Amino acid sequence: MGGEFEDEYSATIDDDLNGPEVLGEAGRALATDIIAVLSPAEPICLSDTATVHEAVQTMLARRQAGVLVTDGAGRLTGIFTERDVLTRVVGKDLDARRTPLAAVMTRNPEALTARDRVAYAVHCMSVAGYRTIPLVDPEGRPIGIVTVSDVVRWLANLFPEAVLNLRPGDAIKRPQDVDAG
Repeated sequence: MGGEFEDEYSATIDDDLNGPEVLGEAGRALATDIIAVLSPAEPICLSDTATVHEAVQTMLARRQAGVLVTDGAGRLTGIFTERDVLTRVVGKDLDARRTPLAAVMTRNPEALTARDRVAYAVHCMSVAGYRTIPLVDPEGRPIGIVTVSDVVRWLANLFPEAVLNLRPGDAIKRPQDVDAG
């Protein structure tokens, strides 16, 4: 829950990303910004006995890409996402109204905390292929959820308006004049 990433990556992340020669302001933000700056959404939490149909209806109503599955004490035990709907339910021709989340969720998902660095979330998304990452408190109870869209929005805010407004094929004429922060 964050500690694993810190132990493995903290020693090199500052050197790799903090130097101005690498990514400038964006690199410093990636190395220092914490996940809380992404404004994570409040998670949808359901028990593992809830059906896929209930989960999907809740996801649609709240416009979220997944639900977090919790135990009786409210601790994270699983995650069920739109990708699971396709691969584990529809792809296997299961009845969504009769299939409990316990049968199709990802058990014991990787989770981060709001105080972990954005770089850890980017690592999970790029290396492990996660599109949705649960955030938990010290007791393992869900407090938020971060998606690829949250990270892309944050990255877009790091770059100047001139770059964001380029049409396809346009190029910056004088890149040295563009402020990266």
